[in-house]
Amino acid sequence: MEVARMQRRSNAYHISVLAVLMAIIIVQNVVPFFGYIPISGLSLTTIHVTVIVAAVVLGPKDGALVGGMWGVIDWIRAFVAPTSALAPYVFTNPLVSVVPRVLIGVVAGWTFIWWQRRGKQMLGLTLAGIAGSLTNTILVLGLIGTLYADRAAGFYKVDLTKLMPYLLTIVGINGVPEAILAGILVPLIGMPLLRFQRKNK
Repeated sequence: MEVARMQRRSNAYHISVLAVLMAIIIVQNVVPFFGYIPISGLSLTTIHVTVIVAAVVLGPKDGALVGGMWGVIDWIRAFVAPTSALAPYVFTNPLVSVVPRVLIGVVAGWTFIWWQRRGKQMLGLTLAGIAGSLTNTILVLGLIGTLYADRAAGFYKVDLTKLMPYLLTIVGINGVPEAILAGILVPLIGMPLLRFQRKNK
């Protein structure tokens, strides 16, 4: 009886955290400057942090689910309310808008599990944040460069032969700060949630 009661309590906690993180994803996509923060000419994405937190606290499966939700929202917005001139051309393709966001949860979740099993939970949180963030940046820009080279070169106003070096520059300018941000925020948010989760179990 006691085991069943604790199992129900653990399941309720799991579902509650998942619902809250999904709600945060929606808010980050709707409220200006919450999911995308402009800083000194950059547009830093913070939505991936929520996906990574879901992956480390709830596991890769739920991280992939939360990431997929972000991707689907991005995919829908590309049709009805594109966030950039490039969005209607590239983010209407689920390979670009959805798949990388699903893989954020998978990569971050398993990165954390690997390090946690070796007794290095804090390091695992940090590396999961970095790995998840870079997964999003590299896959999105890589797929744009691979699948839409001609169009992307036109929108970015660069010579087609210089497109990949230009996209790699974006990885450095935007992707690296986002990875650092995730590496800092994921442990700060994830550690208290994991402690509460252990206490709840």
